[in-house]
Amino acid sequence: MVQTSPRAIPALYRSTVGKKTIMAVTGAVLVLYLVAHMVGNLKIFFGPEEINEYAAWLRTIGAPVLHHEWFLWIMRVVLLASVILHITMAVQLTARARRARPVRYRHRARVQGSYAARTMRWGGVIIALFVVYHVLDLTTGTVNPGYVHGDVYRNVAADFAPERWYVTLFYVLAVVAVGFHLRHGLVSAAQSLGVTSPQRARTLNLAATAFAVVLVAGYLSVPFAVTVGLVD
Repeated sequence: MVQTSPRAIPALYRSTVGKKTIMAVTGAVLVLYLVAHMVGNLKIFFGPEEINEYAAWLRTIGAPVLHHEWFLWIMRVVLLASVILHITMAVQLTARARRARPVRYRHRARVQGSYAARTMRWGGVIIALFVVYHVLDLTTGTVNPGYVHGDVYRNVAADFAPERWYVTLFYVLAVVAVGFHLRHGLVSAAQSLGVTSPQRARTLNLAATAFAVVLVAGYLSVPFAVTVGLVD
C-alpha cells in the first residue's frame, strides 16, 4: 500500500502547481453554481408558481436524510470556502509572480493585455460587493422594501421595479464583471493545462467568450424583463 507523507499536502499547497490546481477546482465549483443559479432564475418566466415551487424544493433537497434547508447551508459553506480559497490563491500567485521579477525597468514597454485581465482586481471588488448586497436583498430581505419570505417571484419583481433603476444598474455592472472574470478565468485555466497552439487558442477564446456571453445574457434577462413589464 502506498502511503502519502503527512508533508505532501502542505508541500502541494505551497507549490505554484498546487495553488493553480486549487484555483481551478474552486473556480469550477463557482462556475457550476453560476450555471445552476442562472437556470433557476429563468424559471421566473414560467410564472410565480413555478419559481416559488423551485425555491421551496431547494429547501427540501436531501430530505429526509437532511433537515430543512441543510442542503442550502452546506452549499453556502462550500461556496464561501471556494470563494475564500480562490481569492487567496489568486493573491498569492500574483505576489509570487511579482517576486520572480524583482528588477523593474524605468522605461518598460506597456504590455498589451485583454480588458478582462487588466480589470480582474476591480471586477473582483465589484463582484464581492454585489454578493453581499445580493444576500441582503433577496436572501434576508434587509434592503428589499417589498420582501416577502418564500415569495421569490414577488421579491424579484419588487427588486427590479423601474423606480429602483439603481439596483438594476448595479446588478448589470456586477454581472458584466462576472462575465469578463469568467471569460478570462476559463482562458487562463485552459492555458495552464497546456493549450498553447494558435489554432486551439483561438477556439478556446471563442468558446470562453460565447460561454460568458450566454451566462451574462441569462442573468440580465430577468431584471430587463421586470423593467420592461414582462415580469410584474
